[in-house]
Amino acid sequence: MRAAEIRRKFLEFFASKGHEVYPSASLVPVDDPSLLWINAGMAPLKPYFDGREVPRNPRIASSQKCIRTNDIENVGKTARHQTFFEMLGNFSIGDYFKREAIHWAWEFLVGHMGLEPDRMSVTIHPEDEEAFAIWHREIGIPENRIFRLEDNFWDIGEGPCGPCSEIFYDRGERCGCGRPECDVQCDCDRFLEIWNLVFSQFNHNPDGTYTPLPKKNIDTGMGLERMASVMQGVDTNFDTDLFQPIIRATCGLAGVEYGRTREGDVALKVIADHIRTAVFAVGDGVLPGNEGRGYVIRRLLRRAVRYGKTLGLDRPFLYRLVPVVGEIMGDPYAEVVEKADFIARVLRSEEERFLETLAEGEQLLERYIADLRARQKTVLSGDDAFRLYDTFGFPIDLTREIAAEQGIEVDVEGFEAALRAQRERARAARQDVDSMQSRRGALADLETPSRFVGYAESEVQARVVALVSDDRLVERVSEGQVCGVVLDVTPFYAESGGQIPDRGVLETPAARLEVEDVQKAPRGQHVHTCRVVRGTLTVGEPVRATIDRTYREDITKNHTATHLLHKALREVLGNHVTQAGSLVADTRLRFDFSHFGPLSREEWDAVERMVNEQIWRNEAVEIREMPLADAKAMGAMALFGEKYGDVVRVVKAGDFSIELCGGCHVRRTGEIGLFKIVSEAGIGSGVRRIEAVTGRHAYRFLDERVKVLEEAADRLHVAPAEVPAKLAQTLDRLKELERELESWRDKWTRNQALALAETVQEAHGVPYVAAAVSGATQEQLRQMVDVLREAVPSGVFVLGSRSGDKVLIVTAVTPEWVKQGLHAGRLVKELAAVAGGGGGGRPEFAQAGAKHPEKLDEALALVPELILRQKASGSRA
Repeated sequence: MRAAEIRRKFLEFFASKGHEVYPSASLVPVDDPSLLWINAGMAPLKPYFDGREVPRNPRIASSQKCIRTNDIENVGKTARHQTFFEMLGNFSIGDYFKREAIHWAWEFLVGHMGLEPDRMSVTIHPEDEEAFAIWHREIGIPENRIFRLEDNFWDIGEGPCGPCSEIFYDRGERCGCGRPECDVQCDCDRFLEIWNLVFSQFNHNPDGTYTPLPKKNIDTGMGLERMASVMQGVDTNFDTDLFQPIIRATCGLAGVEYGRTREGDVALKVIADHIRTAVFAVGDGVLPGNEGRGYVIRRLLRRAVRYGKTLGLDRPFLYRLVPVVGEIMGDPYAEVVEKADFIARVLRSEEERFLETLAEGEQLLERYIADLRARQKTVLSGDDAFRLYDTFGFPIDLTREIAAEQGIEVDVEGFEAALRAQRERARAARQDVDSMQSRRGALADLETPSRFVGYAESEVQARVVALVSDDRLVERVSEGQVCGVVLDVTPFYAESGGQIPDRGVLETPAARLEVEDVQKAPRGQHVHTCRVVRGTLTVGEPVRATIDRTYREDITKNHTATHLLHKALREVLGNHVTQAGSLVADTRLRFDFSHFGPLSREEWDAVERMVNEQIWRNEAVEIREMPLADAKAMGAMALFGEKYGDVVRVVKAGDFSIELCGGCHVRRTGEIGLFKIVSEAGIGSGVRRIEAVTGRHAYRFLDERVKVLEEAADRLHVAPAEVPAKLAQTLDRLKELERELESWRDKWTRNQALALAETVQEAHGVPYVAAAVSGATQEQLRQMVDVLREAVPSGVFVLGSRSGDKVLIVTAVTPEWVKQGLHAGRLVKELAAVAGGGGGGRPEFAQAGAKHPEKLDEALALVPELILRQKASGSRA
């Protein structure tokens, strides 16, 4: 059975059990700083599990693409470790529980996958008698195939947690260790875990206690690759149809054969795994970089390139595997086909860059070895080996091999210690944020509907259906309180899709409340955060709800402009551009998007011009609701991080832009008035950010710029249009004057040095110059010393300068006096100490700084005595 069929059957099975099938979320988490990547099927569903949102259907099923890189070094060396995988899962948010989860898992495995019941065993938590009873008495698994394990408890800190039950498949004695007592607890590969059922029935409280959850949840996970290995009767995940086409293609490029050598197979498996991860990550907008997700992808690509070199692949090759991944995965994940050209371009660029970096690493290693030889050492430090590994992608084996050719050993233990330290830092960073606290709140169970009419209405008569104060439902709120208000009908937009909430007022004859924020409750009602400025308000009371119309109009201009900007970026930069976040406020808009470099001036201007042309056309903005499939057929773009139902809202601006969107928009593009980009910058690996203004805020921005230009014109005594030319002329003249000044400085410095050469004195047979030079910089002191060494071939030179509240000192000793024991570094150290400083350097030249300018003359007076000391010391040596 092919993996695609397993995926399809799984989703169809749970759809038949009343589950809503969700498409896979992006690998990039949305509004979840605790995760670097989506790493489990339940990760995108956290808002449902922690109570922030209530799903349309409490039964959910999905095949979720995931990335985990905590065991990257094991990839290719074991049968199951991967960085990218698909997690098949069924979930219940307060609906069914253990009985259904267990029965349906068994029904699917036996009835639809055809697995033999007597080849399956299960594990449970020792105290989970309910699960034991279902498995033993209802499913019929013998007691000797039900294992009670203490580790069978899912808990990641504060929040929902509970026991779990794992299903294992017996792959047969040929896959095992041969021991009679071999079972699911054995580390051999005979018993393969294929499904984990998590029963979230407790809340882990801040004080460490556990209390039953009012609504219990189900979270299950079945790795598609593992299931495919069982169904296809192969030994490893890499032998399934999810990997073999990639491995065959790599063999063709390298001229090698899979299955011939262990080392070759490891390399082929690593490449197959890492190319899948890179293709999907880049497809979701993550570009190789030096931090965060970008660094993970860069590291995986470099690791794959290194393994490619062991197969004889010395030129970029990974980009040629992108279409192969598309052929395998393109049906459920269209993005890997639609963006194939862009993904291949990114990968090829990264490969070429890394191959250059490898060459740089080889040069650095050669310098390390040369330095060791100069110091008559034979062991390369673990820190240096780790630096080669971490910065240049050098595997420790390659470092050892090159070093051994030069007769140098490598401190492998030191390298491994540095590697462990890095892993511990990464693990600690993950653990610091890896928890899911329950955030149900007072409105979690409020089912009274609240209807939003703000697309068409700005003022309505409503009724108060709920009041919240201090996270408790209350009957009344009074003057001075800050409270939450839920109305049966409201014109106030709740923050979502990047659009900020409305503000305005709620009024009754006896009360006035200012609306400061509007958010959605778990069941979708709009909760108005209000400050009671007058009177009291009670549940059931009628109110007049009015939004701030000017505030809303500014927001709508920015929201429609954001759609136009998104489309313009795709037109100018390419279809790889996807939204990675946004903010639609009243005074500005912010748009984050995937792109691999800063916009050129020409691209910036083209995007800005294209948006304004759509505004000046004054096109109608049409808003319609339609089935999701119809909207996609029209080419509507989905917004980043949004979840969509079967019926969606489509916003179409002329024939230019069409997006799925639940936000507020202008009626015609001309209402935006004007669009101006304020800034464009990178905010992360492969993610750029544009900030822009529209309407009156764009006018204000340009007006301020014009005033700055006019002020510059006044100061330059030219017309505004002539400012650039006059400024260029002024800067050219300034550079010319700076060159002339530098020339005079050089002459002054040389003349000062030549004058000092006439002041040579002698101390104990050693010629020397010791002088303070007023106003000289450190560089000028160095230059003077160089001139002195030309003019006075033999001697000691000490120059000092006062600069504000600091002292600068430079010393030099000619070679013949170095041989007799004089040392510029030791000399400057003692002189600087007199003036409250420190420094040092080589025997021939040294420099120092100090903080007591008034003591410079005292320090210079010591030069003859210090020369005598050093000379005497050298004689004794």
